[in-house]
Amino acid sequence: MSTFLEIESEITSQYLYDDNPRPWIVGFSGGKDSTMLLQLVWYSIKQIPAELRKRQVYVVCNNTLVENPKILKYTEEVLDKIEKAAVNQSMPVMVVRTTPKLEDSFWVNLIGKGYPAPNNAFRWCTERLKINPTTEFIKNKISEVGEAIILLGTRSEESASRARSMKKHEVEGQRLRKHVLPNAFVYAPIKDVVVTELWQYLNQVPSPWGANNKTLNALYRNANSGDCPLVIDDTTPSCGKSRFGCWVCTVVSQDKSMDGLIQNGEEWMEPLAELREMLVEYRNDPDWRQPTRRDGSEGVGPYTIEKRAYILETLLRAQKEVHETEPDISLINYQELVAIQVTWYRDNYFKFSVADIYNRVYGTELTDHDFKDHLIFEKEILKESCAESPDDYQLINELLELQKAKTIMVRARGLQNDLENRLEQFVKSN
Repeated sequence: MSTFLEIESEITSQYLYDDNPRPWIVGFSGGKDSTMLLQLVWYSIKQIPAELRKRQVYVVCNNTLVENPKILKYTEEVLDKIEKAAVNQSMPVMVVRTTPKLEDSFWVNLIGKGYPAPNNAFRWCTERLKINPTTEFIKNKISEVGEAIILLGTRSEESASRARSMKKHEVEGQRLRKHVLPNAFVYAPIKDVVVTELWQYLNQVPSPWGANNKTLNALYRNANSGDCPLVIDDTTPSCGKSRFGCWVCTVVSQDKSMDGLIQNGEEWMEPLAELREMLVEYRNDPDWRQPTRRDGSEGVGPYTIEKRAYILETLLRAQKEVHETEPDISLINYQELVAIQVTWYRDNYFKFSVADIYNRVYGTELTDHDFKDHLIFEKEILKESCAESPDDYQLINELLELQKAKTIMVRARGLQNDLENRLEQFVKSN
């Protein structure tokens, strides 16, 4: 274990290096690599007298909102333990959870805007779901203190491209390498550790925050899997093959990790696997796609509104089935449902209703109002004012929905153009 003692010694030295300590931002996914990294950092700092622990350490974990539910549950439990242990052990460690903006979430883009399921040629998900949320936190820290150091559990052994990237950005004579963000540096303490050494360490060295590394080991065995790294820029490899990551990932031809979990007793995940397979199968089906792109140019465009509604209903039915055995697991949240309805209005689709789809699946009696911005005045008041002109009521209501869509999605650009287009449609139809 002398190798790991040497790594700890180096981490300790790096921690004490700055007179004006730049914060450390530790990328944590809950997988084997980031767990080993954080353990080494924790034990290294623990050796330092409390009065010298002046450098703040942020443990940043990004939830894409479509994480493998089994792994997400485990990771959340670990993060809770880290938070409690940091307080009890007087460690300068703070857990930070990041998520995509509402308008950038997977379901708002796929079901709301009709983006086709991602593939290698159009991998729109990585930047929106992974890079942007973490980058925003890093930028905020840099703006506060001037510079920041990002600690990653990347290892040269994992891939030749990763090794080349790490070598390319190294600062000669130092363990830090430049990051694409100004005033940010990357430190990879375990870059030379091979996987056999990694598991030897995790199996022999207890978790300082009280987690059970054997549980982590069992997750890997059951899923025959690796873990997704924290993605902080486009040079960081995204997930692939059998890695833990987003359960909706269609960039890979087969999700071996989810298949492995199902085969080892997690049958409740079968609806998720089936939905993912559907997205893969029909991604390029011309019957599912519009003949023009979202910007109006010629070419294969987004999913038709009929298929978006179908995907939403399939997703909700999968969620309902999962709830029968796993009631705490949700596949889509309320805010996303609201944003999907808002996006449909913004794109001038008023035929389909999120409330109607939800009611069909759950047997509820929700109305469109339940999936709207409640600051808009009640429909009934508008309806009374337009009692003698029902067409005017419909038009005004649709224009209000367009305005509200821009407000909720935090992007008001193009509102006037959207309103003019809808008015032009109304005039032509009358």
